[in-house]
Amino acid sequence: MQRDGACTSLWQSNMPAYPSPAKPIPQEVVDVLIVGGGITGITTALLLQKAGKKCIVAEANTLCFGTTGGTTAHLNTVFDHPYNELKSSFGEKAAQTIAEAAKEALDLIRQNIAQYNIDCEFEEQDGYMYSQEKKQTTELESILEATREVGIDMDYSDSIPVPIEFEKAVRFTGQAKFHPAKYVYGLAKAFEEAGGIILQGCRVTKVEENDDLEALTRYGKIRAKEMIWATHIPPGVNLLHFRCAPYRSYAMAVKLEDENYPEGLAYDMYDPYHYYRTQIVDGEKYLIAGGEDHKTAHEENTSMCFDRLEAYIRKYFKISEVSFRWSSQYFEPADGIAYIGHLPGHPERIYVATGFGGNGMTYGTISAITLSDMIAKGESKYQEIFNPNRIKPVAGFEAFVKENADVVAHMFKSPFAGSKIKELTELAHGEARVVKYEGHRIALYKNEQGKVYAVNPTCPHAKCSVAWNTAEKSWDCPCHGSRFAADGKLLCGPSMSDLQDVELGEVEEVKGGKGR
Repeated sequence: MQRDGACTSLWQSNMPAYPSPAKPIPQEVVDVLIVGGGITGITTALLLQKAGKKCIVAEANTLCFGTTGGTTAHLNTVFDHPYNELKSSFGEKAAQTIAEAAKEALDLIRQNIAQYNIDCEFEEQDGYMYSQEKKQTTELESILEATREVGIDMDYSDSIPVPIEFEKAVRFTGQAKFHPAKYVYGLAKAFEEAGGIILQGCRVTKVEENDDLEALTRYGKIRAKEMIWATHIPPGVNLLHFRCAPYRSYAMAVKLEDENYPEGLAYDMYDPYHYYRTQIVDGEKYLIAGGEDHKTAHEENTSMCFDRLEAYIRKYFKISEVSFRWSSQYFEPADGIAYIGHLPGHPERIYVATGFGGNGMTYGTISAITLSDMIAKGESKYQEIFNPNRIKPVAGFEAFVKENADVVAHMFKSPFAGSKIKELTELAHGEARVVKYEGHRIALYKNEQGKVYAVNPTCPHAKCSVAWNTAEKSWDCPCHGSRFAADGKLLCGPSMSDLQDVELGEVEEVKGGKGR
């Protein structure tokens, strides 16, 4: 199983790529093309296929290649943006609707697991949130009151499942955890058995809006009546890129000396917060812990994020082994809730689901419920609250201004000092650098075998300058979150194309061989 980075997640351990049989693209027009093979795309495809729609899933790489393969897989009805915040921004009725959607999403996951007999280590768990200083305690009290008001069971707790000191804590029921890749593979199998088609390695490079939608791919043209961008963020340039900010979060799966694994899901209240849970995979028990979030490409040495996270975990747990460590990307919505519905600028036939924050498993399933109802039934009870075209001048306005001022700054900033191409010979194996040569900037990477790759560091999406991610060995865009492999190959959008190759064959100083 592959994913969009050099680090291996817990879910990749002993997990093969999804064995989808090769199928030709249908000559006829299909009802719905779903682009993206994570939890959002596969869940939506299955619901639509069951509703009588003929569907194709086009995945640029393999199933769970992106964020679904890097999640920590908490299934929550309590979101990163708590209900007191949502009530203040959108009103009490809207907050209740969001809570209803969350509960329905977890119920759907339970139903799918039972109906399709999916062995994905699903387990019901209580969640715990705890404060560690007075300001956090005041906020926790407000969260408790608002969460109860929207109909979610939350109450004070005298204990938490992790060995960490706290002032006050709350417990909330109805939460869960699972193995995300096994779950998605189970849904994919059910989708194919229902007549759906999955095309892996099938990147959509262009969509033409004629009588039918025509998606251009490496396998040929797919014609569809409607389509869904289930790609975590829609590609191309769209209003949503200015309403969603890309972030990276770090996770570890560790073994404990004393077997003191927590029973429950635990969250502190720092910003960024730390989160913990236990997972058994293939008979082995692991503590999963995460945190150290930052805006994509805004951390110079991402390997240090792992070091800080490990040091924090070791304060409270007796670690015998760090088995897995990985990072993953999410998109933070400007006003606190996801964008699910018609893609702005394309109100008729193209849909999108994005802005999930750190709640991708729940929001991905909410998206499937919402979009399948909009397409199969003509409407969804959730479409108004999650409408991507909504305008909230108050809710999230400060965050919107801050994030996009930052984007503009990166679009016009060149953070790289002038250098000579001789720096190419000074690169250590596994090192990357952006240099200037004869007025041009070149992104260089030398792999562990000494082969050198050279690409243009300008992101094709909005012309920002990419930065090197030391942990995942990728070129990441600080503006809208596009990510590229060391050789420039696109890992995830919104860019729709690779970084441009730079030919180094005529540069005398190059010792490690030219690029691709």
